[in-house]
Amino acid sequence: MDLSFFLIRFIVGGSIIAGVTWLALQVDPRYGGILAAAPITTLLAFLFTYADAGQATSRDLLISMFWFAIPTLLFIVLLWYLMGRYPVLPSLGGAFLFWAVAVVALNHVLSAA
Repeated sequence: MDLSFFLIRFIVGGSIIAGVTWLALQVDPRYGGILAAAPITTLLAFLFTYADAGQATSRDLLISMFWFAIPTLLFIVLLWYLMGRYPVLPSLGGAFLFWAVAVVALNHVLSAA
């Protein structure tokens, strides 16, 4: 991978994060959430992987994205729940710890299958 292709990926990814933040602060948090939840990052990761590694690796990436989206959804729900009861940092820590344990457990299950 050459430097220019790497920079394009970096700029595109950063633009999405900046767009989510801008929409949440300047327009409506709902629209920031729509952009954050949109499959645009999945699509970009898929396209960049396909360009570098081909169809077989891209298909494997997609099924992994599917399975590992489950702990991410649980992370979001748990973070929302914890933020209603605790300050932001402990909420983030608890939700991220749950996510990490869930990812390791799910990876173990998928590796055994």
